[in-house]
Amino acid sequence: MKFGIIVGSRGFFPGHLAATGREHMISALERAGHGCVVLGTGDTEHGAVQSFEDARKCAALFKSRASDIDGIIVTLPNFGEERPIADTLRLSGLNVPVLIQATPDDPTRMSIQWRRDSFCGKMSACNNLRQYGIRYSLTKSHCVDPLSDEFQQDLARFSAICRVVGGLRGLRIGAIGARPQAFNTVRYSEKLLERAGISVITLDLSEILGRVSRLSDDHAIVTEKLDAIRNYIDIKGVPHAAILRQAKLAAVTEEWMREADVSISAIQCWTSLEENYGVVPCTMMSMMSSKLMSSACEVDVCGLIGMHMLALASGTPSALLDWNNNYGSNANKAVCFHCSNLPKEFFKNYRMDFQEIIAGTVGKDNTYGTVDGSIKSGHMTFIRVSTDDTSGRICGYVGEGKFTEDPLETFGGAGVVEIPEMQKLLRYICENGFEHHVAANFCSASDVIVDATRNYLGWDFHLHDGKA
Repeated sequence: MKFGIIVGSRGFFPGHLAATGREHMISALERAGHGCVVLGTGDTEHGAVQSFEDARKCAALFKSRASDIDGIIVTLPNFGEERPIADTLRLSGLNVPVLIQATPDDPTRMSIQWRRDSFCGKMSACNNLRQYGIRYSLTKSHCVDPLSDEFQQDLARFSAICRVVGGLRGLRIGAIGARPQAFNTVRYSEKLLERAGISVITLDLSEILGRVSRLSDDHAIVTEKLDAIRNYIDIKGVPHAAILRQAKLAAVTEEWMREADVSISAIQCWTSLEENYGVVPCTMMSMMSSKLMSSACEVDVCGLIGMHMLALASGTPSALLDWNNNYGSNANKAVCFHCSNLPKEFFKNYRMDFQEIIAGTVGKDNTYGTVDGSIKSGHMTFIRVSTDDTSGRICGYVGEGKFTEDPLETFGGAGVVEIPEMQKLLRYICENGFEHHVAANFCSASDVIVDATRNYLGWDFHLHDGKA
């Protein structure tokens, strides 16, 4: 990633603090593997922003590199000039997340030659940004050394926020097929998503099946997908005809996604694909999600957005699950389940099987392709995104918990989750009419999601903090 740097400095504070502060921030970004766009020491005094003229120079630099900049970091090695910082951001015209960092004073170096006053200057900078209507994020501690491990954690969190915000703006989603009649719960507003910069590109399921029918069994892209499936999952006991149908469906779907320039997909399944094509698309969807091309079933576009947000935040695959069953009498545990199309990274063991729930209706031979296995234990973040048409808002909830090692003998992809104060969460879901689908990811990202949604996207998001 690449970040714009604004070095704040106030003239009557020691200039050497601004000079070293600039160098330290550049070093911190390099340590994290990021690049930067920053004024040179020949552009302004110490490469800092201390006046309106400096702000114009810095803003012009940012404008010229706008397509490269994922976020902006304001570093305050001393008090800083509050207004030029805000002017720089306004004049640049960039609509990216902003992080405010202030370098701490050393209590043994409080003479005029070394005192920073960044502790105070950060408040003034934030006050001005608030006046200007500029959104910003904060470090965990009020003051933090840019060369510290703590700031690396701040930087990782801010990078995730930038990925989420940037990854949703201009996002194109493929919606393949119609929402199944029995799934009113996944209705959503395309118009609200479009206003948020998210476009939904639709394709009738018949067009996919038509392409499949014209694709020969020995076509190169089919052979390639057959090999990919065999390398991805244990297919022992699954009829070759079902694997071939899965491969052709995967080849055609990904080909259309490339043509339409869509990044992620929500696909109709229940029960049209089984009745009209003789396969469930779970393995194909699992493989796409594993490649961070998140894929959700039942055309659950908003569930898909939640998957994508967590994948952007963590850089690891997400899954879409049902809040499905209680787990005995433990009020903080539940069973999460899907048929399933979970990515392989979610399992401690997995294999291809048939969909037991609908096999009795459409026939076992028409339901091969599920990814069947037990979800591994580990810390996770869960999220639900929804569109509230009556209020004209995008909303959702997010929280953290864990998948446990509790025993569970069932079919599909399933695991036991433990979430502090889960009954409060379930009440919130039901009182506010949220869907039964939830996205999950083996990461800790609730703070990233809250900052990205509330602060930069303007969505109404609830944080389940798990406190009694």
